[in-house]
Amino acid sequence: MRKQSLRRTCVALATVTALSLAATACGGTTKNDVQKEGSGAGAVAGKADPNAATKKGLTVGFLPKQVNNPYFTSADKGGEKALTELGSTYKEVGPSSATDTAGQVSYVNTLTQQQVNAMAVSAQDPGALCTALKQAMRNGVKVVTYDSDTKTGCRNAFVSQASAEDLGRTEVQLLARQIGYKGEIAILSAAQTATNQNTWIGYMKDELKDPKYKDVKLVKIAYGNDDPQQSFQQTQGLLQEHPHLKGIISPTTVGIKAAAQYLSGSKYKGKVELTGLATPNDMRKYVKNGTVDAFELWDPARLGDLAARTAVALSSGQITGKEGETFKAGSTTYTIGRDGVISLGKPTVFDAENIDRFDF
Repeated sequence: MRKQSLRRTCVALATVTALSLAATACGGTTKNDVQKEGSGAGAVAGKADPNAATKKGLTVGFLPKQVNNPYFTSADKGGEKALTELGSTYKEVGPSSATDTAGQVSYVNTLTQQQVNAMAVSAQDPGALCTALKQAMRNGVKVVTYDSDTKTGCRNAFVSQASAEDLGRTEVQLLARQIGYKGEIAILSAAQTATNQNTWIGYMKDELKDPKYKDVKLVKIAYGNDDPQQSFQQTQGLLQEHPHLKGIISPTTVGIKAAAQYLSGSKYKGKVELTGLATPNDMRKYVKNGTVDAFELWDPARLGDLAARTAVALSSGQITGKEGETFKAGSTTYTIGRDGVISLGKPTVFDAENIDRFDF
């Protein structure tokens, strides 16, 4: 049994919108990425009471893939702001590397031992955290995944940044228009194990089967491991290996920034198109100097906000994670979909015409 007094620790919160493009991959899962384990025992427990009062004084731990990463800093500060508004406490722990899965397991255990009421986790690996997360749930901790999911039986709900299918297909559509539906293309991904990256790439490949892409050829998938230097070098390697490359898709904020940095200072600027997932603040100068035509993303602060509000709704008994349940988060009412998935909404496309209207 957890003591109520340990549920009431207070931590100060701050809002953020700016992201530098050292950001890590938007590497996680999305609406269609959910993987099942067993009967999904962790997904639903008890009966929801949508009219239950919102509890205050809760402690919610945020565990991103990587701390001090601009993408997750923005997302988690969105969660921090939401928890402050709801009268609860925000706590952040996490590894300094985006590939430290063992470290994430350790932090899940730490949050469980600290008897937080709920945790919001961006999983580096779809299955590696399951044992630790299930133990957390057995101890009464509500588990929300955001950005990158685990298996359905290892959490109560997953807050998806967008539909995986929408993200995968629209990135191909954006790049195809930019290269006139003709030429060689490559993908610069994050880690080979990143759940969302692989799911998005799967939809990219499926989209490319459409006859309208008959003259578009995917020649390679490279992995920069959400490291700026590695991603920069992978971009350079792609162009050396494929001198006729016409375009690159990088579905990771770290990768696309590194690729833009390389292209903007090379002979390939204006000749090789680049799109993917990025923040407006990170891409603004590359859009304005002609390196990048258009890219897309969701607002990570809104993602963190929804993850926090979902955690509080679960802890308050307003939802359990069952399909069809509804709850209000801020001014928006969300409906829980299949397998406990809550979708933030469709991504936004940014280009020269609208990029100055955004600041994150």
